[in-house]
Amino acid sequence: MTTKKQSLAYIISASSVGTLIEWYDFYIFGSLATVLSTKFFPTDNPTAAFLNTLATFAAGFVVRPFGALVFGRLGDLIGRKYTFMVTLMLMGGATFAIGLIPSYATIGAWAPILVLTLRLLQGLALGGEYGGAATYVAEHAPAERRGFFTSWIQTTATLGLVISLAVIMATRSSMSKEAFDDFGWRIPFLVSILMVLVSLLIRKNMEESPMFAKAKAEGNISKNPLKESFGNKLNLKYVLLALFGATMGQGLVWYTGQFYAQTFLLKICNLDDIQTNTILVIGLLLGTPLFVIFGALSDKIGRKGIMMAGMIIAVLSYRPIFDQMYKTVDVTNKTVVPGSEKMTLKGKTTTITKEYTDGSSYKNVITEVSPDKTESKISIKINEKDQWTLVGYVFFLISFVTMAYGPIAAFLVEMFPTKIRYTSMSLPYHIGNGVFGGLMPAIATFLVSNAQTAGVVQKPYLEGLNYPIALISVCVVIGIIYIKSAKKAA
Repeated sequence: MTTKKQSLAYIISASSVGTLIEWYDFYIFGSLATVLSTKFFPTDNPTAAFLNTLATFAAGFVVRPFGALVFGRLGDLIGRKYTFMVTLMLMGGATFAIGLIPSYATIGAWAPILVLTLRLLQGLALGGEYGGAATYVAEHAPAERRGFFTSWIQTTATLGLVISLAVIMATRSSMSKEAFDDFGWRIPFLVSILMVLVSLLIRKNMEESPMFAKAKAEGNISKNPLKESFGNKLNLKYVLLALFGATMGQGLVWYTGQFYAQTFLLKICNLDDIQTNTILVIGLLLGTPLFVIFGALSDKIGRKGIMMAGMIIAVLSYRPIFDQMYKTVDVTNKTVVPGSEKMTLKGKTTTITKEYTDGSSYKNVITEVSPDKTESKISIKINEKDQWTLVGYVFFLISFVTMAYGPIAAFLVEMFPTKIRYTSMSLPYHIGNGVFGGLMPAIATFLVSNAQTAGVVQKPYLEGLNYPIALISVCVVIGIIYIKSAKKAA
């Protein structure tokens, strides 16, 4: 291997590790949403508490565009390297602090306030991180292989989710359920500080992007990146096209295929949390290499066609796939093993368990929270064959994600000039992913809850998909009509 290739490999590795850790920090909150809803919010209404947790999770996404503006401007003024070192420290500190916050039972309303504040800091940090890392790698990579090299950055979001799930599963398996519920859930937040310190040491030795260094040496850096990015009509046009013709749909495909799939299995299908996370980890790992494959393919046949194809397939496939996922877990049509149904009473808690002939099991813990109110927590475990069926469905969902997301970094980098690239690409990316995509699990869960309450549709559990399907379709139309396709990288 030549020195140049070694240097580029180091650059990609160092950038990717840091970005992966930031995604881990950002996603650990969502991965523990069901637990956090009982810790930081009133528990008299479990559904409302979970929706509040999802809303707090989504708040981190909503603030990401502001982080893109703040850190994008700094990145175009002082450089890529130092800016995403700052975002890494901000993210790591906020994540560590979430693990230290006392519960709602201890400090009352201060708990959700502190969590929301730290979640907003996480969103600001991530708003600056991704654009910096993608720009940094793209500006080192040869133009004809930009899709391939930037696609490694694209894998970090999925791998960050995988690691967050793996750390949670490892923590759960190392202690009792009671211990995890008491303090163990804090461990995934606290250990992130070690990852951040390692990444900071790695990034400290990185050099500035050669394109930015050259522009700076020639006095060709922007004096006002925000004004040049959004005050210039032509550049603003490209920003809007990037948002409504690419990143909006890509963000929705991503969060539907990854986060909503998790929420759907956990809260709507009532699948056991460990089994849900196992299915997701396997499906995500199987699908992750496709990011690089589609990124490399975009160098040969263009970015637009691959991204649009992924979005179109997603729109056509979501309802059938999620319907089959629901039916795979659903026990209403399964046969109960004779004599397996049991009811156990312990204080104010009633536990009902059942076994089914196909190897599935059902558990419903009903707790009396007040004389006229009970809380029900259903947990279903499915047999091994059905588990692998769900892994297959998750893999298909991830394959759509890789088509839409694999080429997106190279696509965005090539739309904007070096001197305002960090700012210009970061904003549409983080609005598309942070606002449209990040709100998806909360909006979809709310739509399903309303549909189930109203009882006017045949399959209320699919109603949450109306939101991504509608907006992805709009994005596809805009992208196909208005975004000019390039055969080769710019």
